[in-house]
Amino acid sequence: MEEWILNRLKEIKNRFDEVELLMTKQEVVSNQNEMKKLSKEYKNLVKINQLWDAYNKTSTQIEETKDMIDSDDEEISELAQSENETLSENLENIFDELNKELIPKDATDEADAIVEIRAGTGGDEAAIFGNDLLRMYSRYSENNKWKVKILSSNYSEFGGIKEVVLEISGEGTFSKLKHESGVHRVQRVPKTESQGRIHTSTATVAVLPKSEEIDIEIKDDDIRTDVFHSGGAGGQNVNKVATAIRLTHNPSGIVVACQNERSQLQNKMQAMEILKSKLWDLELRKQQEEISKARKSQVGSGGRSEKVRTYNYPQSRITDHRINVTVHNLSEFMDGLIDELIGPLMKNEQAQKMLSQNPSK
Repeated sequence: MEEWILNRLKEIKNRFDEVELLMTKQEVVSNQNEMKKLSKEYKNLVKINQLWDAYNKTSTQIEETKDMIDSDDEEISELAQSENETLSENLENIFDELNKELIPKDATDEADAIVEIRAGTGGDEAAIFGNDLLRMYSRYSENNKWKVKILSSNYSEFGGIKEVVLEISGEGTFSKLKHESGVHRVQRVPKTESQGRIHTSTATVAVLPKSEEIDIEIKDDDIRTDVFHSGGAGGQNVNKVATAIRLTHNPSGIVVACQNERSQLQNKMQAMEILKSKLWDLELRKQQEEISKARKSQVGSGGRSEKVRTYNYPQSRITDHRINVTVHNLSEFMDGLIDELIGPLMKNEQAQKMLSQNPSK
C-alpha cells in the first residue's frame, strides 16, 4: 500500500475516534445542529474505518497462512495455499473498496436535485424531445423510488415542453443525475415530417443541487419580484388571476419563474428554492474552477454548453461523448433504464478524482 494512502487512512482513523468521542459529550448532544453535522461525518467515516480494520485483519491472516504453506504436511500445505489465494483475492477487493471510499466527496453528493429541461434547436421536435427526456427521468426516479415534483412548466401546443423545472428528492439523486447536465441531441424522423427525413434536434438539461444547510445570503434589495398571469393549456382560471412569480437576482442576473401553484405565496416560495439552488451551483462552480486551475485538472461538474449525448432512433443507439460509450437499447433507455451510462460516468468521475488526490501524479 502506498505511503500517502496509509497516511490518509491513519488520519481518518484518528478523526473517526475523535468524532465518536465528541458525540458522547453533553454540549454536543444538546446542540441539534452540531449533532446532525457530526452524525453525518460519522456515517461517512465509519465504512472506511471498517474496511481498514478488515484490510489489516486479512493481511495478518495472509501472513499466518504463508507460514503454514511451508509445512511438511502436504495436506495442510495445500489447504493453506488455497486459503492464501482466497484471502489475497479478498484483500484486493477490500483495497478496491477502500480506494473508492477515499475519493473526496462533493459537498453536493447527498443533496436532492433540481432538474431543468429546455427545448433547444429544432422547433416543435425539440420540445417533443424535451418531453421525452422528462418522461425518461420521471421513470428513472420511479425505479429508484425517488419523489418528483414539478416546480415550473411551460408546455408547447404540440405535446412538447418549452421548459420544465423538477425537484427530485431521494437517496443519491444529485450524485447520479449531475452527469446528465449538458446538451442532449436526438436524431430521428419527427412525427410532423411527411418525407421521412431524419432531423437533428436538441434539448438542454441542467442539474443543480438543492441548497440545504448552506449559508446563502439573498438580500431583499437584490431581488426584483414580478407578478404575472399563468400561461399554458387547461382550465378556465389560468389567465384570470395573476399568481405566477418571476424573481430576478440583480447581482448575478439569474431569473427564475414559477407558475404551477395556485397562490402567489406558494409560487414565490418555490421560486426562491430554485434561486437558492442556482446561486449555490454558481458558487460551487466558481470553487471548482479554482480547484481545477490549481490542480491543472477539472474536478466536479463539467460545462453545460457542450454536447454530452446523442440519441439515434434509426439505429436504436445512444452515445455518451464524454466517455465514448455507446449502448443499443434506446427503447429501454428512454423508459428510464439509464444506469448503463450513469454507472460508467460515475466511475469516470471517481477515476478523475483519484488521479487528482494522488500526490505522485
